[in-house]
Amino acid sequence: MAKLKRIMLVEDSQHDIELIMAALAANNFVNEVFVARDGAEALDFLYGRGQFAQQPNGDLAAVLLDLKLPKIDGLEVLEQIKADPALKFAPVLMLTSSREEQDLIRSHDLGVDAYVVKPVSFYDLVGAIKQIELFRDSINELPDSVS
Repeated sequence: MAKLKRIMLVEDSQHDIELIMAALAANNFVNEVFVARDGAEALDFLYGRGQFAQQPNGDLAAVLLDLKLPKIDGLEVLEQIKADPALKFAPVLMLTSSREEQDLIRSHDLGVDAYVVKPVSFYDLVGAIKQIELFRDSINELPDSVS
């Protein structure tokens, strides 16, 4: 049996991390989840730098990326992922509280796969995660070389 790909959650709010992890569990996600608490840590993990130099990052099932992050913001992380030939096909889902039009436009300009405004209630978050799963499993098509 093939090993499940990892999900990377890039989020600085402990409260939001706990809610997202609970929503993933409620939707029966069994993928390992790596949590990066800022954009710099996310990029270090993706590129095997610093504390992650000896740790293989493996294939990513998805990146759940907050927009407003310390050190390096989510838009810059997104830009670097989508500009890298080795990472550009990894599904990146912006999971943010920002409803600002310029954030939405810039995210799509940079190649985000989905832009999801964090729901206020846990029940709504579970539903949003379910929709992400349906998108990933049913709708999203990737070239054969990356699936």
